[in-house]
Amino acid sequence: MAHVMIVVGSVRPGRIGLPIAEWVRSRVEEAGHDVDFADLKELALPFLDEPSHPIKRDYQHAHTRVWSARVDAADALIFVTPEYNHSYSPALKNAIDYLYTEWQAKPVGFVSYGGQAGGLRGVNSIEPVLSSVGLVKVPTEVALSGAAKQVQDGAFAADERQANGLDALIAQVVAYGEALRPLQARS
Repeated sequence: MAHVMIVVGSVRPGRIGLPIAEWVRSRVEEAGHDVDFADLKELALPFLDEPSHPIKRDYQHAHTRVWSARVDAADALIFVTPEYNHSYSPALKNAIDYLYTEWQAKPVGFVSYGGQAGGLRGVNSIEPVLSSVGLVKVPTEVALSGAAKQVQDGAFAADERQANGLDALIAQVVAYGEALRPLQARS
């Protein structure tokens, strides 16, 4: 059993990312893994407010220490994130920027949404950020085009193709987490 962190990358009112992330959570739990559900809206990290560079891990604020401990505990991550104006969510970028060492050699998969491209332009835009902090993006990704139409009564109604794709993503981030564990220990 792996400890998988699911990060809800949108903080907007009326966001569809929350029901999508709840769907992701249910599939991860069905696969038998432990989940840390990190809703960035609830986490409410202020715009990066630590005086020292994150590589030093000299955190002055309780919110950063809590975020650090949660990310440290994760074996693998799944970011559920929208595409904003052909780019990534600023809340997700801020959450990444808070830390450095904690991200080293951690696998991350994406469930993205937004427009016809299903959020993939946002994922492509954030890839340089991931590599700069040592996150390892897995090849499998789930891109949800027109996802708002699939939210019914506050729940995301996935089709079979999307569910199969998510199951493959979950298996991949967990496998990468196991393979990368020795590198995480050296960070």
